[in-house]
Amino acid sequence: MKKKICLALMALGLAAPAFAQQKADPQVNRGRYLVKIGGCNDCHTAGYAPSGGKVPEAEWLAGDALGWNGPWGTTYATNLRLYMQELTEDQWVKKAKTLSARPPMPWFNVQAMSASDLRAMYRYVRHLGPAGKPAPAYLPPDQAPTGPVVRFPAPPK
Repeated sequence: MKKKICLALMALGLAAPAFAQQKADPQVNRGRYLVKIGGCNDCHTAGYAPSGGKVPEAEWLAGDALGWNGPWGTTYATNLRLYMQELTEDQWVKKAKTLSARPPMPWFNVQAMSASDLRAMYRYVRHLGPAGKPAPAYLPPDQAPTGPVVRFPAPPK
């Protein structure tokens, strides 16, 4: 009898992953797609653009220590995996719809996204789980960055 119970439990254990996949939130896959085509990884995933996108998904969106330097100072791509842990889905949508950020973040593109797209992105980032450490803090124009940076010229007058 014990053997039959063990076999039944094992069969259930093997079936669970397939059942879990059927129950998976379809918005996670949509969010993955939006993150990928939206260029989020280009800045928010270390080494993504230089490697032609060949960074394991487990490392996506954990921010980067590469600075973006220009007349505004030096900005760093946020670790979205930590950032999203602090927000509810509704808070994220509200923040994204009113986002205003320093260059080179294309905040205007994020504002233009539908609430449905933003929710899918949120679910995908949360699905990845927390990882990494916070990105370096913003540096004002009068402070020189110590690490690697991409430098932007001053805009023409």
